[in-house]
Amino acid sequence: MNTTSLSDLTPVFFLQTFIIELMHASEQQGQKHCEQLIEHIAKTAGCFFEETYREETHKSDALNSESYIELILGLKNNIGGKFSLASSNQDCITVTNSCCPFGDQVTNFPELCRMTSSVFGGIAARNFGYAKVEIKKSIARRDGKCEVCVYTNPNAATGHPGMEYTDTTPVKEVQDMNDLHSRIEESMQQIWRKQGKLPAKKQQSPAIIAKSPMMQKILQSIQVVAPTLATVLIQGQTGVGKELIARAIHAMSERCQKPFIPINCGAIPESLIESVLFGHEKGAFTGAIEIHQGYFERAEGGTLFLDEVDTLSPAAQIRLLRVLQEGELERVGGKQILPVDLRIISATNNNLEELVKEGSFRNDLYYRLNVVRLRIPPLSERPEDLPYLVQLIVQRLSKKYNRQIESVSREIMQKIRAYSWPGNVRELENILERSLLFASGKEMTELDLELPETGSIDEWKNIKEHSVARIERAYLETALKQHQGNVKKVAEIMSITPRAVYGKLKKYALNAADYRNLVSRAQDVSEI
Repeated sequence: MNTTSLSDLTPVFFLQTFIIELMHASEQQGQKHCEQLIEHIAKTAGCFFEETYREETHKSDALNSESYIELILGLKNNIGGKFSLASSNQDCITVTNSCCPFGDQVTNFPELCRMTSSVFGGIAARNFGYAKVEIKKSIARRDGKCEVCVYTNPNAATGHPGMEYTDTTPVKEVQDMNDLHSRIEESMQQIWRKQGKLPAKKQQSPAIIAKSPMMQKILQSIQVVAPTLATVLIQGQTGVGKELIARAIHAMSERCQKPFIPINCGAIPESLIESVLFGHEKGAFTGAIEIHQGYFERAEGGTLFLDEVDTLSPAAQIRLLRVLQEGELERVGGKQILPVDLRIISATNNNLEELVKEGSFRNDLYYRLNVVRLRIPPLSERPEDLPYLVQLIVQRLSKKYNRQIESVSREIMQKIRAYSWPGNVRELENILERSLLFASGKEMTELDLELPETGSIDEWKNIKEHSVARIERAYLETALKQHQGNVKKVAEIMSITPRAVYGKLKKYALNAADYRNLVSRAQDVSEI
């Protein structure tokens, strides 16, 4: 609730509130509209501020470094900021800030940093001929302070991220990124359209939201890696969109006209994994009544995506290594060597390096898979992407359920930003879908999401992790007792592989043999 009374209202506070509300309204209109609005406001405001400064100081020539610093510090501090000069040389000017002029609400709109970048960069470019603005730290991203570097020498700016400005034309970097984003999405959509009729749940065309610096780096990596033959290892938490990134790599590669086949290795029973992946010959085992082509053969010429690659059995790891090293395979029960030509992209939500150290994953296979590694950030590290993700998901859900919901309210967006989203995009979709079903009107005003009332986000994560671990361990112990330590039966009731069960036993320091011994001890007692 706002505690400011009308008697305390100042012109500065009025304008700050106006900008915040304008940002919220723009957010509902979509990504491009919001960006254009920010750029337009910053461009015109920067010109006005510089003109006003020149009139007050009677300066007509190009501003020098001292005058430029005086101008940018003055215009920020006069509206409530606490900016100060950290360092200055002929190549770079660095300023810091401990108080945002927009107050605490800035954490709901980290996009406002773009406005600072455009004002600082536009003024610098007009006076020095070039500028690149790097926002190293930001109060909006909860870094505790702002640290802004304005590079005025293009050589010194090389290798640094940030917005680039030349004379009065900003945004070359933004334009390049938008063009790259558009090319990647168009390539993915072309493949999607060629697939023809799809199940209802797959009718939505693929889309990548990448307004955060971390996701923009992923797009740049896709552009570099896709045309090559290199294997790619994608790491990230459950629900971050690893398969979507794999599809983007395939779509931007020369193999885009060939199949893209995604496989969840963790969902295939250990006894079938080799047959499913590599195929089998007729008579290879009981029930093998005909030749079966595995996924490797079906992905010929294209891309095979192996999700949860860390769950592969030791035997399957050996076969996969041979494919990577020799470009050939043998079906289960076969003697004929078959050449294969495909690209392998793998993914995991675990630390493969740790699994290699533990001996549960082959180190030679790890190095073959890990030629290029992409880490997909969790949603908690992508605050700039949240409003665009929400808008995209709401639009898709409204279409799916034939509803008229167009956006979410400001209070709902604040609630979304305050949550850590341990389940990432998948959890966000689930919560929005459940809430949209019960919403009315054109704006979603209720969200079926409970935030922790006390403690920090990190404390909440720890509480949740410990609770899940406690429940999982208790369930494992009960299942082991019920099935007398039979890991295969425990795996069946948990719908996971025996190898995954052994991993959990190791995690909780449980021994299946102890539960088998319970039966024999009970028999001994009954005989006594």
